[in-house]
Amino acid sequence: MVKNKILGIILILIALIFLSSIIIFKMQISKLITVLQLESGGECIKDGVCIHEQSNLPVYIGVGIVFLTLSLGLYLIFFEKSQEYIEKTQKELISTLHETKKKQDEDEKFNFLLKALNEDEKKIIKSVKEQDGIEQSTLRIRTDLSKAKLSVVLSELEKKNLIKKVPIGKKNRIYIKTPF
Repeated sequence: MVKNKILGIILILIALIFLSSIIIFKMQISKLITVLQLESGGECIKDGVCIHEQSNLPVYIGVGIVFLTLSLGLYLIFFEKSQEYIEKTQKELISTLHETKKKQDEDEKFNFLLKALNEDEKKIIKSVKEQDGIEQSTLRIRTDLSKAKLSVVLSELEKKNLIKKVPIGKKNRIYIKTPF
């Protein structure tokens, strides 16, 4: 791809050099025709056509070649950028697809786990998943369970190795132990 860009720049440089040559060629031909006119007594028309117009065909051909070369060079430069954009977009799309698939897999595992739990355990696991590291007192409010009931259910979930209690001072923080 970098080769395309370098080739495009080289083609543009060649086209500009060729265009300069054409301009110099045209100026020299015009000067030569003017000298010939003066030497021939100022006669401009030869065989019904002005001498200046007879020399324009090579110039038109040269300008056409310059235009094609410049166009190809510009195409190669801008095609390079569009290829980079396409590749970048593809990588971002693939990354997004992988993240989405990973999230779906985690959600499926989590939903499968929930099927094996009773209603109180489901409430607690869902709340802890929403806010990992939730304080036990906040969890009690969210789940609308009594202190005693919450404590018993948390102990059961700890035995099942699904959560862990981390005491911080006089409060407990609850974390999901099994990644989903």
